[in-house]
Amino acid sequence: MTYSTNPIQDRNQIFSIRIAIPNKGRISIPIRELIEQSGLGIFDNGERTLIARTRDPHVEILYARPIDIPEYVASGVADLGITGHDMVIERSSHVTELLDLGFGNASVVLAVPDDSALKTPKDLEGKRVSTEFPAITRKYFKKIGVIPKIIPVGGACEATPSLGISDAIVDLASSGTTLRQNHLQVIDTVLDTSTFLIANPLSCTSKKEKIDEIHLALESVINAKGKCYLMMNVKRTSVDTIRTIIPGMGGPTIMEVASSSDIVAVHAVVDEEKVYQLINRLKQAGAKDILVMNIERLIR
Repeated sequence: MTYSTNPIQDRNQIFSIRIAIPNKGRISIPIRELIEQSGLGIFDNGERTLIARTRDPHVEILYARPIDIPEYVASGVADLGITGHDMVIERSSHVTELLDLGFGNASVVLAVPDDSALKTPKDLEGKRVSTEFPAITRKYFKKIGVIPKIIPVGGACEATPSLGISDAIVDLASSGTTLRQNHLQVIDTVLDTSTFLIANPLSCTSKKEKIDEIHLALESVINAKGKCYLMMNVKRTSVDTIRTIIPGMGGPTIMEVASSSDIVAVHAVVDEEKVYQLINRLKQAGAKDILVMNIERLIR
């Protein structure tokens, strides 16, 4: 009997799907929570873990730097990946963006010091621009016909103007707090980004069934965010009034109640933020036994 000496090949024989996720950073915790909520879960989740198992014996997790994930997926080292759209654009990787996960929203922005004489992107002709996104920055300035001197940095980009290293920065901003703390102002938005599930195009074909399964599991959790399930008993004569209060997703579901011919059960999926006001209106309209439930998954 012969054995392979290639550990990656050995793992490929055992695991049908490998998902690359960030080993750290602002989106790493929400991603792990999403995987847990989807039912996959993560075992062997130590701080120095490179590869971890999941509850599905045919799926494993590969921890990687967010910037490396698009290339891992494009090259086939991983079948799926979860990372920022900005990372995909920065690497120009040939991947398929399957699903916007709806968190980690931010913008790659062009910013200058508050007291700078540079007021527009056109003013940066021949000026120094530091960034952790050199590829995105080059594309942006090429598009607007400006040629600055681009200075790639590995971190703390927002500090470079005050240190005299650059005249402007192109950096990721979400709340804008870090920019304000460093006395910087945004003069243009280069790219809007959020967190995406990405896939290797070949894997989408050769492993379609399993990838579709994972895609649906994650999407169902995302769909359920901010939603809740309402159940109540209503007099049959009040159903039309209740319909005007809770249109729901395609309208509420009306069901017969076995013990009464005058009462029906009304079920609806509604926005969580609207429940506070809805309950009082439903009560006034004659609804009884109102039950509000959290939704773990929602499959459309």
